[in-house]
Amino acid sequence: MIRRKFLKQAGLISAATMIAPKLFAAKRDHVAGLQLYSLRDQLPKDVTGYIAKVAGAGYKEVEPFGYSKQRGFWGLDAKAFSALLKTNGLTTASAHFGMDQYFVEGKTDDLQAYIEAANITGMSYVIVPSINGEVLKSADQFKTVAEKMNKAAELCKASGLKLGYHNHNFEWKPVDGTTFYDVLLKETDPALVHMEMDIYWVVRAGQDPVKLFQAHPGRFALCHLKDMDKTNHNLNTEIGKGTIDFKTILSYAKLAGLKHFIVEQENYINIDPVVSITESCTYVKNVLQV
Repeated sequence: MIRRKFLKQAGLISAATMIAPKLFAAKRDHVAGLQLYSLRDQLPKDVTGYIAKVAGAGYKEVEPFGYSKQRGFWGLDAKAFSALLKTNGLTTASAHFGMDQYFVEGKTDDLQAYIEAANITGMSYVIVPSINGEVLKSADQFKTVAEKMNKAAELCKASGLKLGYHNHNFEWKPVDGTTFYDVLLKETDPALVHMEMDIYWVVRAGQDPVKLFQAHPGRFALCHLKDMDKTNHNLNTEIGKGTIDFKTILSYAKLAGLKHFIVEQENYINIDPVVSITESCTYVKNVLQV
């Protein structure tokens, strides 16, 4: 009787799973995002229309760039931009904010404006998109920049935010027996400064994303997903069409500490940008299951 009851219940569960598999799937605590630099030529012409197209492509999160207090986000102030995102069912956890004024001149005016905009739009991270090469010419300058990054992170923390850093490939150029990325990871406070790994640029620099995850577990809160064209490694292609083994890399997501997975396409090869970002989103969600 017990065995019969067990088989009956198992059969019901199996049938229910076939009818509604999503009910039994593991709950995901993250969503696919898009770095809006992917549509840098389109957004200035029609920010409302293209934000709607981003949502239509399947994204739930966006990462803006280029904000200034004078121009806002493509002509919209932070409050209006936030409302536009909400209308389209989108959120934003982070944005790239130009930091030259702070790292080169030592002024915090822009940084304070970024913090204000980030809080208005509901972000968690203020991301440093790059560092001006003028302050990265020696190992001593590397340490100075790292110290400034810690201070900027303290300002963010005081306002309920976190600071992040987005890499390219220059971070691994040897200078004075070290690299900027090595100094950054060593000299910045892991509790304050979070890494946004651009996987494409890491691979292009000849580095191994998995080894970085293993050497610095929990340090990478965000990542950029863009694939490397098979023919020309200087170009991007849609996620899944290139040379980067995202399945293996993202199998270490938990170890890395990754919470936000953000597609970025810097160039397009004979494909409409909206078609491209839609293809990448579909692959990321269905194949990489992000």
